[in-house]
Amino acid sequence: MRPPGTERRVKLAVVLFNLGGPDSPDAVEPFLRNLFGDPAILSLPSLFRKPLARFIARRRAPVAREIYAKIGGRSPILEETAAQARALEAALSAHEVRAFIAMRCWKPFSDDTARAVAAWSPDRVVLLPLYPQFSTTTSQSSLSDWYRASKTAGIAAPQSRICCYPRLPGFVDALAALTREALAKARPGLSYRLLLSAHGLPERVIAKGDPYQWQIEQSAAALVERLGITDWTICYQSRVGPLKWIGPSTDAEIRRAGADGKGVVVVPMAFVSEHSETLVELDIEYAKLAQKAGVRDYLRVPTVSAHPAFIAGLAELVLRHLSQEKPATYEGDRICPAPCGACGYPRGMK
Repeated sequence: MRPPGTERRVKLAVVLFNLGGPDSPDAVEPFLRNLFGDPAILSLPSLFRKPLARFIARRRAPVAREIYAKIGGRSPILEETAAQARALEAALSAHEVRAFIAMRCWKPFSDDTARAVAAWSPDRVVLLPLYPQFSTTTSQSSLSDWYRASKTAGIAAPQSRICCYPRLPGFVDALAALTREALAKARPGLSYRLLLSAHGLPERVIAKGDPYQWQIEQSAAALVERLGITDWTICYQSRVGPLKWIGPSTDAEIRRAGADGKGVVVVPMAFVSEHSETLVELDIEYAKLAQKAGVRDYLRVPTVSAHPAFIAGLAELVLRHLSQEKPATYEGDRICPAPCGACGYPRGMK
């Protein structure tokens, strides 16, 4: 029996969404301006949000440039996403497929990508955020921007979107395989704790019903079950600003592991590509912190990137989705509990 979605060859556009990153030192400040100018990040009226975004970007740009200078002066996220796009095209070769990239805060923007999709004239468009766990600050922000851009571009083909996939077997399989590879480097006789690290969010975002934290917990539970690990914790990184964020923080958990005489294995739970939060924050800043905190060994698991299991999982997700018009999760229907009122599943194509 052929997999769902392969019964008829389709001219299929798959649009991959991610945050984006500066491609040069000069791009750092405008990238930050776009980031903080997003109403999903700064929920203020435009009259106040735009000047505040300019102020924050101007103030943070020198520090951000120093961060990117440690990884060549630019973010590798576009190259990583392009590799994922090409791998996904190969995995979906039963159809005439082209994977497009739309970044939220730097090039290629949704407007440019939407025009490219319209010019290609696909039969069907599937929108696939490269965020396994849905958040209003990431997936929904990108999708809202896309709907505006696609309407302006005049895309005629039916469009549908994949909401989230925190328990996608291919995602979990890839993370598990990469974690086992890291554990193979562990020092004999030393006890290790898995730190499942995800990008944090302000508590008030979660309090409004954003399902991100719940979905991170689902990803974590699936991973540790697959690994059979008992000493692990979820933690959150990349905090900025004065608001209280969800916790515990990754730096606090590193210090706790040091106090407990443990080694740590840090697993990026929400990032699917390498960028400053992994290559600088995890590999440099937290590695130094671990040394100071007395952590006996510090290992970092790579992101899933274009791991074959992850790409195969995304391809299966797209094929299963071709028979549907409504938003989809890997399980098919809404997975979030009732308190997650900002769940992306019921949100229409607005």
